[in-house]
Amino acid sequence: MSIFRRPRGGPGRVSVQEAAIRTGHDNSDGGGDAVLLDVREPYEWQAGHAPRAVHLPLSALAAGAGLPPHAQARPLIVICRSGNRSRQAAELLVARGSQAVDVVGGMRDWARAGLPVVDARGGNGTVT
Repeated sequence: MSIFRRPRGGPGRVSVQEAAIRTGHDNSDGGGDAVLLDVREPYEWQAGHAPRAVHLPLSALAAGAGLPPHAQARPLIVICRSGNRSRQAAELLVARGSQAVDVVGGMRDWARAGLPVVDARGGNGTVT
């Protein structure tokens, strides 16, 4: 079953390992077909985010902001710090017609799994 199929009650959820595979962050040669969409606030993003992730805070998304062009018409894997905001964002995106799932455990579990985190300057980042 596709991870982008919508179960009853809302969008799907994926683990950080599944997210890394689908977005190409797992160090395989597959590249990944989905966009990792980080919906945390700017100060959180600047402290540490996944490389190549797209930033669009939940507050902006809820206010009606659209996706950046390179994230449109592509599967979206939505992430925040712990998984609460990403769930809300995925629900909004699915309601708008996007294929979206959220990441259980968010950036906290991403970092704990040893997946890459960079700061605004490209150095080693932290999850705040």
